[in-house]
Amino acid sequence: MANAKFKRRSEIVRIVREKKQMSCVELSKAFGVTEETIRKDLQELSEKGELLRTFGGAMVREYGTERSLDQRIIQNLEQKKRIAQKAVSTLKSGDLVALQNGCICCTLQTDLINQLIELASAGRFDYIVVEASGICDPAPIAQTISSIRAMLPEDYTGDVPVLDCVVTVVDALRMQSEFACGDRLVQRKPAEDDIESLVIQQIEFCNVVLLNKISEVTPEEGARVRAIIRALQPKARIIECDYADVDLDRIIGTGLFDFEDVATSATWIREIEHRDHDHEEEEDDHHHHEHEHHGHDHEEECHDHHHHHEEGCPGGDHCTCGHHHHHHGGHAEEYGIETMVYFRRAPFDLNKFDRFVATQWPSNIIRAKGILYFSHNRDMCYLFEQAGIQKNLSESGLWYATAPAAELERLMASDPTLRMDWDNTYGDRMVKLVFIGQHLDREALAASLDACLSPF
Repeated sequence: MANAKFKRRSEIVRIVREKKQMSCVELSKAFGVTEETIRKDLQELSEKGELLRTFGGAMVREYGTERSLDQRIIQNLEQKKRIAQKAVSTLKSGDLVALQNGCICCTLQTDLINQLIELASAGRFDYIVVEASGICDPAPIAQTISSIRAMLPEDYTGDVPVLDCVVTVVDALRMQSEFACGDRLVQRKPAEDDIESLVIQQIEFCNVVLLNKISEVTPEEGARVRAIIRALQPKARIIECDYADVDLDRIIGTGLFDFEDVATSATWIREIEHRDHDHEEEEDDHHHHEHEHHGHDHEEECHDHHHHHEEGCPGGDHCTCGHHHHHHGGHAEEYGIETMVYFRRAPFDLNKFDRFVATQWPSNIIRAKGILYFSHNRDMCYLFEQAGIQKNLSESGLWYATAPAAELERLMASDPTLRMDWDNTYGDRMVKLVFIGQHLDREALAASLDACLSPF
């Protein structure tokens, strides 16, 4: 039996590497075993680093994959500064710096900096518009532009570009059909880089939303789309238009951009990090568990591996935190767009959570994001996010509870709020997920997630 299992797993690795990605259903049929057996195989293969586990299957593990924004910011910072300084020193009047094939949010950051500095130094332009690809995450670009001043030599005296605002164009027609009801989303299989995730990321990280093709939807549909946008990004300025025909003074020279403000204003971030003080309509006395989450590069020092938490949830493991929040107001409430926070201390069982996400995920959830951990690896904090049909799970650093006793005591002494979030059994470990959706069945969703829990 052991030999058969070894051969099966070796063959699974071969097939997945050949096909790039396979589902549990496909592998189950191929080997004539149950899906549960395949899930166990994939779990062990994933732990050994031979495959990358996905929801409902596995794919080829890609080494050197892109890190989170926080990780990229701190990674090789000194090298980045030296490269930027050298690049700036080589610029001459009349030089043309072309952005070659690649992505300006990752591989072409230096080229972008060079070209922006040259344009600003020319003294012939009042305003520079960076039109990124429709499949581009705006956050790294914004971070790159915002960091130009810090990356320049101290004696640099030239003009420095300043980011004015981030504008996202939203197709009202598609938004109402795909994100409001979810009918089309569940009728097709997710792509590896599904557009829904990018659309939501672009809405969450912006100052201005151009709600385009507004005449193509009914007034009620338009109101529902506005409610969805407002639920995702409460602070963005929404401008309705057709053919993106907008007065320039509404999107140029606004002075709206502040990196810290934009990066922390998305609803899921606000919900997961801050206590909601507006619970007049709530019948219980539960409180939210505040959590400030930071993903870190594991090559940093020990104390930088861990996560920072703020106030604890007095309800402990029995706290539901399935609140309907009201701070969106207006159309968000009228069209049933609401948020829910799910908080538990116990870990998830990976196989159970995997099955729930793959087969039972409610179609009316527009966005979900948060932190969690699993019974098979209680030391690692994972970041889970969903947008439309796209779902992703990634490692995000170790919990504070994994630190050596002396280091942990030092951390608690330097940050007393850590003790407020501490549980004698779990330490700072937790499952905390924020859901944004339409007409959420909070009790049913909480019950389904509870069924995925495993004893600590």
